[in-house]
Amino acid sequence: MGVAGYSEMARLLGLDDVADKYAVIAKNMAVKWEKMANEGDHYRLAFDRKDTWSQKYNMVWDKMWNLNLFPNNVIEKEIKYYQTKQNLYGLPLDSRKEYTKSDWIMWTAAMAPDQNIFEKFIDPLYKYINETKTRVPISDWHHTDSGECVGFKARSVIGGYWMQVLMKKMQGK
Repeated sequence: MGVAGYSEMARLLGLDDVADKYAVIAKNMAVKWEKMANEGDHYRLAFDRKDTWSQKYNMVWDKMWNLNLFPNNVIEKEIKYYQTKQNLYGLPLDSRKEYTKSDWIMWTAAMAPDQNIFEKFIDPLYKYINETKTRVPISDWHHTDSGECVGFKARSVIGGYWMQVLMKKMQGK
């Protein structure tokens, strides 16, 4: 769990002074990350790897809890960039390989600004599940170009498919 998570847990326990302390630390770390990872129209896979990218699926918690840790519309910039990286059967995890994790696509999709863009992320995932030649219970790890299962099957991480539902519930929608 990141610093922001500790902050939110402390706040839920009524420890507002502790929550505020960790919220400041998390905000400062996010600002530093944004500067160090900035690649113009997206953010790097790692600070020392120019011309790389990766899904920042864990930013979903920043959006869901309205923490607003990341400056300069980081989430919006990433979502826009990811749309240029989609393959037939989904968004790769990062620039190194064409495979992905379907639960993390769903986390990424949940950060979309509207239903139309959300569907741009999940439509290829639906296509994968419907067309894959690998006939096993849903694999959360697959190739985005061929639709073949890499590994994993019928794992509980498929619960991540419900991230948008959880976000809407948290926001009272």
